[in-house]
Amino acid sequence: MPSDLATVVLQTNVFDAAGAAEVFLLARILFGGVLAFMGLNHFMNVDEMTGYAEFKGLPAPRLSVVGSGGLLVFGGLGLVVGAFPVLAAGALAVFLLVSAVTMHDFWTVDDPEEQQNEMTAFLKNTFGAGAALGFLALGGVAWPYALGIGVF
Repeated sequence: MPSDLATVVLQTNVFDAAGAAEVFLLARILFGGVLAFMGLNHFMNVDEMTGYAEFKGLPAPRLSVVGSGGLLVFGGLGLVVGAFPVLAAGALAVFLLVSAVTMHDFWTVDDPEEQQNEMTAFLKNTFGAGAALGFLALGGVAWPYALGIGVF
């Protein structure tokens, strides 16, 4: 436990190290950009993805595909531009964890090839949720190269 109050205060100079702001921007572009692209893929392949969501037993499968596509696009772009980062990162983390368990339940699949595909998707969503939680942890700090729009 810190003994002096100054060490307890929220650190606001986290991006002061040389190149840290640029690396953080690159991380936002890579992570958020890929998620936004995945969301666009939901819209470009809505019929195929609706069939898969139906196969997995989701209620309102078409609405689920469109809704999750919107969440991925807006959440991903929110991180890229630094707008509503707490909401964007939090929504992405929840979505990625829930979809990992509900959509990519590899432990229930018998076919080895299909099981491997589902495990890969499960792990992708799980480590993506970890990254989203990392962005969420930094949501209360001013981000460099960001619009700086947020609720929190």
